[in-house]
Amino acid sequence: MSLGGIGLTAIAESLARASESPREDSRGKKSKKARSMIMLWLQGGPSQLDTFDPHAGTKIGGDVRSIPTSIPNIEIADTLPRVAEQLHMTTLIRSLVSKEGDHERASYQLKTGWRPDPTIVHPSIGAVLCHQTSDNLEIPRHVSILSGQWPARGGYMGGQYDAFQIGDPKNRLPNLRSQTSEDRTAMRIDGLKNVVEREFARGRFENLDACKTQHETATAKALEMMNSQQVSAFDVSLESKSMQDGFGDTPFGRGCLSAVRLIERGVRCVEVELNGWDSHANNHETQSKRCAVLDVALSALIHELKARELLDSTLVICGGEFGRTPTINVTAGRDHWQHGFSMLLAGGPLRRGYVHGATASKPTDNPSKRLEDVASPVTVQDLHATLLDCLAIDFSKELITPIQRPLLLSQGSVVRELLSDL
Repeated sequence: MSLGGIGLTAIAESLARASESPREDSRGKKSKKARSMIMLWLQGGPSQLDTFDPHAGTKIGGDVRSIPTSIPNIEIADTLPRVAEQLHMTTLIRSLVSKEGDHERASYQLKTGWRPDPTIVHPSIGAVLCHQTSDNLEIPRHVSILSGQWPARGGYMGGQYDAFQIGDPKNRLPNLRSQTSEDRTAMRIDGLKNVVEREFARGRFENLDACKTQHETATAKALEMMNSQQVSAFDVSLESKSMQDGFGDTPFGRGCLSAVRLIERGVRCVEVELNGWDSHANNHETQSKRCAVLDVALSALIHELKARELLDSTLVICGGEFGRTPTINVTAGRDHWQHGFSMLLAGGPLRRGYVHGATASKPTDNPSKRLEDVASPVTVQDLHATLLDCLAIDFSKELITPIQRPLLLSQGSVVRELLSDL
């Protein structure tokens, strides 16, 4: 067998992934779990009525039309025709509920599974996944592509679990090449390690990196990454033109293709953001333009994960921080709505071709009775517990934070109906 330019670390990582055996879930049942996840983050609040839960022809339906999907008797909005053809590969939640209607607070909750708390910063689900697993990668295990105001954070688990942020994958990663000669670079590195770092550590904690900063560790990881062939996983230009075209000539499309490549290489979590869904005015036009980008990229992502035999080992989560109101305001827009919105899931041990929950076509005007309009509601906490369970992570595990506070990984419970092994 010719190894070509593949490093020993990459070989070891591939063998480790191939040898992963079925693990016990929270009920002690042996099942093959997902090892990685891709979050397609729709920042701003996508309208469930203009995407996955249309009520066409009703008072709340607006200008959207519904179209049939590959799941019998299930329709979604005509803004997502390609996704409609792939829907049998997914699990669709139409009944997600939250108590947060502010962009920042709701984004925090959807990404972490916790409501904001002034006394602590909770880790995102990708950070939890990386914290609870180990790999031999030379590139970051947690990546955020096109990240906006609120990227995935490591929280109390530490900055080393923050997502590594990049922009449009058509651009090369910056700062991977030294601006000086090899000899001078070697001298600088030697000086950094043996002079600067030593003086910096003098009189400080013996375990400085663990207790105070990750400066030395971050430097070592940066140098390792600069010399790693695994960096090529970020380069979507290595894919055929037809493959690139299939994801769409957009930053988000390239981000989704990059996500597939990174997961294939062994990265644990990739977040790809598509912002611009905040449609307080001209809702249908705003949502339709965003859906045109999402439809091409999401359908290609699901197809390619399956083609590369990665879908069974990868969770895909697609959604935003909340939905949009059933009522249309005076500027033809929809406002924030957390009382029954949609989230599309795929991969791993999730059920395929399943739609969970429903929302009413004639919602109540009584703010205190919003949940009466939602069948089989799923809380954000329960969503996170379910996703962690799909990743073979004990969501009931208690960790001790840096301030010695005991804290569970999740407050929720698994929604068994979403799993394939009922």
